[in-house]
Amino acid sequence: MLSGLVVAIGFVLFLGGFAWGAVVYQPYTVPTDSMVPTVTPGDRVLAQRIDGAEVRRGDVVVFKDEQWSDSPMVKRVVGVGGDTVKCCGDGGRLTVNGKELDEPYIEVEKLDVADAPGGSASRTPFEVTVPEGNLFLLGDRRGASIDSRAHLEEAGQGTVARSAVSARVDALAWPSQTMLERPATYASLPGGVSKAGPLRLQLAAVVAGAALVVLGAAYGPVVRVFGRGRRKQRAGVR
Repeated sequence: MLSGLVVAIGFVLFLGGFAWGAVVYQPYTVPTDSMVPTVTPGDRVLAQRIDGAEVRRGDVVVFKDEQWSDSPMVKRVVGVGGDTVKCCGDGGRLTVNGKELDEPYIEVEKLDVADAPGGSASRTPFEVTVPEGNLFLLGDRRGASIDSRAHLEEAGQGTVARSAVSARVDALAWPSQTMLERPATYASLPGGVSKAGPLRLQLAAVVAGAALVVLGAAYGPVVRVFGRGRRKQRAGVR
């Protein structure tokens, strides 16, 4: 009875973790190199299904905007409604509301510019005030990404409505298995950064469930073997 109960609990955790993950997350294959080095072409990512209202600065999001492309795209949110996003500040860094961002995840463009000895966060200079309800999006590989900078002359200055966002990337699933950390540089700005999704908890449920199934299935036979051994010992003593 104990063995069966442990196996049953294990199956519930194992299948429940998978089902929970299928409801909350969607897999997505990144086709371009615009998010290198964070995400490379062909990487399989897990993106948490969210409402656009939940998006925070620093999030890597999946969205679809007809003015950009007919296919879903993956970019990083650097500005939200009311923000003034500018490039570039001292040392070639991006600024949000006058605060320079430390973006260790980007691939900077090396420029022969006296006031930007370390490179530049963008070859295209710009200054945009993001409309309320919209997002300013950039790729991490600034030299190759077609992002908000390519749409500065359009209505909204290249911004995208929050409602266009369908998911937020939480982890790389293949070929590597890595959680995407929230950039600390955005934490001091109003609203802070988003919280991690429930992926770790879901994985823990799956692993714990698998372990319980194996242990529960093995418990019965092990007890029976030991039980036979003890009975034989008692019979021998008599």
